[in-house]
Order: sequence, then structure tokens, then C-alpha cells
Amino acid sequence: MSEIDIRKLTCLVIRKDGKYLVGAILGTRELRWSDSCYDAWRTREMEKARWAAKITGGTMMLFNPAAGQLREMK
Repeated sequence: MSEIDIRKLTCLVIRKDGKYLVGAILGTRELRWSDSCYDAWRTREMEKARWAAKITGGTMMLFNPAAGQLREMK
């Protein structure tokens, strides 16, 4: 069995006002937010994260769920 490189689990999430973007509610323009970064929408694609941060007014954050690490993307 091969080992998992936890660095490859690092992703980008969006934070705004202490909450994390989960997604959009279908059929509406309303966004869903959570207090937990573990619930957040995740991507490894910089352009998608940049777009989501721009339209929400949020901040891109680096998140590694396996290590429990979260920090602002600079």
C-alpha cells in the first residue's frame, strides 16, 4: 500500500468575516457560509479561487485538512 503525501491535500478555500464559503444555493444568488473551514468549498485551481474571492469579497486561504493547518494565501 502506498503512503499519502499530505502536502497534496492542501487546497484553497475562501474566508470572509470569519466564515468559509461552502457554495451557492441552487436556483438563487444566495451563498452558503460555514463557521468551519472543513465544510468549505475547496479547489486546487488558483484561478477558480481568485474568482470566488473576487465575487464574494473574501480572502483566499491555504487549508490542509489532514494537518489541520490554515493560513492566508499571500
